[in-house]
Amino acid sequence: MTNPIDTIYVLTLSGRATTGLLKVGQLTFPCSLGRTGRRWLKREGDGASPRGTWGFRRLFYRADRGFPPRSGLAPLVMRRHDGWCETVGDRNYNRLVRIPYATSHETMQRQDHLYDIVVELSHNERPRVQGNGSAVFFHLRQPDGGPTAGCIAVSLKDMRTILKWIGPRTRIQI
Repeated sequence: MTNPIDTIYVLTLSGRATTGLLKVGQLTFPCSLGRTGRRWLKREGDGASPRGTWGFRRLFYRADRGFPPRSGLAPLVMRRHDGWCETVGDRNYNRLVRIPYATSHETMQRQDHLYDIVVELSHNERPRVQGNGSAVFFHLRQPDGGPTAGCIAVSLKDMRTILKWIGPRTRIQI
């Protein structure tokens, strides 16, 4: 792994843009953002990527779909029973849960390849506020480059390159 950089920047032409560039040191990569662009006041289900500066937390990968990525973050194997709670009011809101789970949740082992590699971002972590958005990740981009539900996404090739520059203290500025 190379030396981690301090901050990765998401650059867009406007706050409503659903695509942009991810600036990693001197390198830039095309990226996708939320279907409603970026917002300072992120709300659950609004489709926006939250503006702000966020840390990279846990790095998950699908062992059945590829080798662990090289990164300053320790890669964790995603399990079949991993889910992410998105139910406002639930005590596990915006947390990793074991599925099946009684309330609304996102399945981490998706049928598409968007979460084959996924990094949890620190958005709405401390304090965790009910309704301020859950499951904001850095993950893989749709093949057509379409928008996300509020995350930041890049291609598999770019993700593997970018992760080499990320460490526990790296931040992403959206």
